[in-house]
Amino acid sequence: MSNTNKNLVLKGTELRQHYVVSQGFFKEDALVKAVDGISFELERGKTLAVVGESGCGKSTLGRMLTMIETPTSGELDYKGQNLLTLSKSEQMALRQRIQIIFQNPYGSLNPRKKIGDILEEPLVINTKLTKAERKQKALAIMSKVGLKTEHYDRYPHMFSGGQRQRIAIARGLMLDPNVIVADEPVSALDVSVQAQVLNLMMDLQEEFGLSYVFISHDLSVVEHIADEVMVMYLGKVVEQGPKEHIFANPKHPYTLALMSSTPQLSPDKRRKRIKLQGELPSPLNPPSGCAFHGRCSFANDRCKTETPLLRREGEQLIACHAVEEQRMDLEEALA
Repeated sequence: MSNTNKNLVLKGTELRQHYVVSQGFFKEDALVKAVDGISFELERGKTLAVVGESGCGKSTLGRMLTMIETPTSGELDYKGQNLLTLSKSEQMALRQRIQIIFQNPYGSLNPRKKIGDILEEPLVINTKLTKAERKQKALAIMSKVGLKTEHYDRYPHMFSGGQRQRIAIARGLMLDPNVIVADEPVSALDVSVQAQVLNLMMDLQEEFGLSYVFISHDLSVVEHIADEVMVMYLGKVVEQGPKEHIFANPKHPYTLALMSSTPQLSPDKRRKRIKLQGELPSPLNPPSGCAFHGRCSFANDRCKTETPLLRREGEQLIACHAVEEQRMDLEEALA
């Protein structure tokens, strides 16, 4: 994809988020590389899914994309403008076009405010609309997400989890964004409600031409909504590519393990369960070489000392010495 792509909405280049963490009086401060060199391109009307276990850095990435946190380094381009080099006022204007939906619909809505006030708050802060115009827009967006007019004067505790997430989605749409970062938007919901919210998000995407960065640990959800998938492990991308290729032909051992743990109704799609040994390493003390080598059955001495770089393998980008050296028995792993 070239920079002249007119459909390109958001582009990250070598984004990093590093934190200095104090370990007490007698230890040196540690450097935590929560996000360590992430690059991606997001087109209008498309969905980039970011997947991985808790602690891999995907929520930190989401906060960086919405400028809740300023990246330590890298470039973040919105329609060709690097957000990190703009003035504060210019940043504020463009940040309205990139909104976030948080994971927990119970915690992200102010319990003391009525739904109408919650929805209109972004308009009060960022626009000069009159009170009547704000209410009109709030009611219009409520209708789009399947909420009724009478819900306008109710409080969050009067709604179910699915309805609250619809309210959160409506709030994200109030400033007419082009990009929505959805951080685990359905993980707190029942499975039956998850499908309704996902279908709503896909309908809104089609109607408004929205681009989504969809953060999730659930590959069955990702398969339903994504166009491109980015698999993260301890702050780095280990595999990235079109959804069809990732799901039909996962190549990285970590992606294989994630896929094998996803329930499948169809016997044809079921894979042998690959059990990951041990826990995700601490970002305070990451392993040398490939961060995944301690949990990987294909690892050798090179994996323990040399960090793999993202390389193109067909339609996918893979960071894995075992794939590069073709020492993985994929047929056996996928059986």
